[in-house]
Amino acid sequence: MTTRPLIFTDIDGTLLDHFDYSFSHAIEVIEALNERQIPIIANTSKTFAEMTKLQQTVGFNSPFISENGAVIYIPIGYFAQQPEDTFTQGYYWVKEFSQPREYWLKLLNEQAQAFKNDFVGFSSLSVEELCELTDLSPDNAKLALVRHYAEPLLWKGDETSKQAFIKLMTSVGAHTLQGGRFLHVGGDTDKGKAMKWLADVYTKQYGTPVTTVALGDSGNDNAMLEAADIAIQIKSPTHEFPTLTTNKKTIKSTEYGPKGWAECINKTLLSSSVESQNNPLSSEGA
Repeated sequence: MTTRPLIFTDIDGTLLDHFDYSFSHAIEVIEALNERQIPIIANTSKTFAEMTKLQQTVGFNSPFISENGAVIYIPIGYFAQQPEDTFTQGYYWVKEFSQPREYWLKLLNEQAQAFKNDFVGFSSLSVEELCELTDLSPDNAKLALVRHYAEPLLWKGDETSKQAFIKLMTSVGAHTLQGGRFLHVGGDTDKGKAMKWLADVYTKQYGTPVTTVALGDSGNDNAMLEAADIAIQIKSPTHEFPTLTTNKKTIKSTEYGPKGWAECINKTLLSSSVESQNNPLSSEGA
């Protein structure tokens, strides 16, 4: 049976270049996917504020998953029917998977005093300080600080202290996830769980099976990559490919960032050899 492909993509270091945050090398492929009506769904640690701006910049009109799987935003009217277990907020149907950020800030304040000198939380950073840490522009740093579901931490202590902190947070009901630069403290959510929920919604709305194609570059993408039908690891200039535990098809790019993104999507979905076959991932299935 022909299935419809869904692309779930990490943003930083995957669709956006690790150093200059450009996606110029992926523009032609994005346009080709849009022409074939293949959804491109961001699955990222970025905030709602960051993603609404990025969706406009890149030209996405699909749902997006924010704050490492903590929440999904679906443009109102994107599907014929509002998905179950969502609520309306502004221009979006929203599906939450986590308690709000304030819950985790309170937990850190009450439970992690012994580690207060080992980390710096986003909530205490100024725009200028975040710019220095990430090379974000002031405008983008301002958007990155507006978080709703988790608290990213810049770890300053040693690895032993870090593991003790993670053990403590786990014992009091928090979930920790190491991103590219920051350790995120929040609910028991991940990019894979959110992806599977949204893929099920697409299946119900389409009335057709879907094939999930996931792209990511770092360890915090592993849950998404391992849950996908096709996992695409994007080469990073800062670390090796993370180890995946999956028996499904896995692809590794030879190029970095958005060049690797375009390279692998071309080979997987857009090449003439793929489209000439009766392949469930051909554009005919879109």
